[in-house]
Amino acid sequence: MFVFNAIVHALQISLFMLWEVLWPLAFGFLLSAMIQTVVSKRAVAGALGKPDLKGFFLACGFGAASSSCSYAAVAVGRALFRRGASFVNAIIFEFAATNLVFELGLVLLILLGWQFVAAEFAGGLLMAVILWILFKVTLRQRMVDAAKRQAERGVFGSTHEAHGEMDVSITDGPFLSRIFSPRGFTAISHSFYMDLNALYVDLGLGFLIAGALAAWVPNSWWQAFFLTNHPTLNEFWSPLIGPVISMLSFVCSVGNVPLAVVLWNGGISFGGVISFLFADLIILPILNIYRKYYGGRTALYLLGVSYAAMVLAGFLVGGAFQLLGLAPTNHHVTVFEAQPTWNYTTFLDIAFLVLMAVMAWRFVTTGGIEMLRAHARRAAAGVDLVRDPVCGMSVDPATATEHVEYMGTPYYFCSAGCRSKFEKDPARYTAQVVEVAHAGHLSHSLVTAAVPGGELENQSAIDPVCGMSVDVESAEYRSFQKGETYYFCSAGCKETFDRDPDKYIGKGKKVIR
Repeated sequence: MFVFNAIVHALQISLFMLWEVLWPLAFGFLLSAMIQTVVSKRAVAGALGKPDLKGFFLACGFGAASSSCSYAAVAVGRALFRRGASFVNAIIFEFAATNLVFELGLVLLILLGWQFVAAEFAGGLLMAVILWILFKVTLRQRMVDAAKRQAERGVFGSTHEAHGEMDVSITDGPFLSRIFSPRGFTAISHSFYMDLNALYVDLGLGFLIAGALAAWVPNSWWQAFFLTNHPTLNEFWSPLIGPVISMLSFVCSVGNVPLAVVLWNGGISFGGVISFLFADLIILPILNIYRKYYGGRTALYLLGVSYAAMVLAGFLVGGAFQLLGLAPTNHHVTVFEAQPTWNYTTFLDIAFLVLMAVMAWRFVTTGGIEMLRAHARRAAAGVDLVRDPVCGMSVDPATATEHVEYMGTPYYFCSAGCRSKFEKDPARYTAQVVEVAHAGHLSHSLVTAAVPGGELENQSAIDPVCGMSVDVESAEYRSFQKGETYYFCSAGCKETFDRDPDKYIGKGKKVIR
């Protein structure tokens, strides 16, 4: 009976915490889905080509406007890197996507208070700056080249990879019409439930583990672990151990917040909470994905610089808030004792549950379930998905029943409705642009803009220095300039190009293919 009561008590705490933050989570996912509907990942990759200050701020901005799922963030980061974003900006994007997103701030506000929201966003920016500086000082081109070669192999990393690389953005038409059109509603519902599908396990684990720890582990144990009887040591120890606890929890993204509540209630310092929240991109499953995406050496490098940035940012933000008198001193958390009542939280939860039901209906009736199954098949067998040119949904070519061939290129659709729209006006959905270098050489590769039917694959490129033909798949020497990848026959040609890239990069002209 004692064990049963203990389990019920833990589940009760978990459910009460979930009820408190249900509407902020739903609102955050909705806002993220709306942004994903109007912001193209292809455009983002083009804007993040150079690891300069402009690229840094754009990476932070685009990351903050993306999905908060850590697994999706690292998949998007690799996709951006492969599409031309610099390695530095791709990693900065990932950290912004998991630490500067709206839903994280809302959940922190409800469970811990505004001070933690302010520290999370201020610390997130500070950590990004520290990371950027560390990359500038320690990252070598040979490591970037090795990471690029590994990334180009397209090794499968996680079951959420297809979601992370999926682009459902609508880029044609006025902003409001893209959001409020039937097509926009479909894209928003798909992004919303794909995000939820990617995060529900982490969210569930986060609330369940938090409930169990709150119910079963006495505060005296936490206080001894965090050295609360030695305030100075506590301030230094907490930011150091916070990321380690996060690594071992296997929980990431917003799912970390309930655990942060337990740690704060147990005596971890203010800065320790912040460094703990930052660490969702160095949990063990994510590190394994880094190894697959970029190689083992690069994964260890990312672990080292990320941990250093998290600890330093947590310590500095915690110290700054202490000096300014903004850090809360009361560690007691009342959310463990709260029970659902007829207040604004309950009414907002019900309202968002109704909205979620409407979006679920749209998701199911527009092929959402089939898309999830296609992603699962890809996860199991490495299936390459293509994009429905009408609605942007990911489609498995092997099982798609609706497809047409236009100008020699096959296009695949999620439904007969999308195929019918395509056949009425195919030119609207098939704009493909190939850039040819101004200096008389062919471009380094065929670059497609908004290729709805799937990425084009090209077997060879022209070395912009010597004009020699280079095999794209096996080229060892590459350089990334202005959002594009250039391939070289030798280290000598690459070094010559890197010394003066503008000499070899013409403005180019666009040729409709």
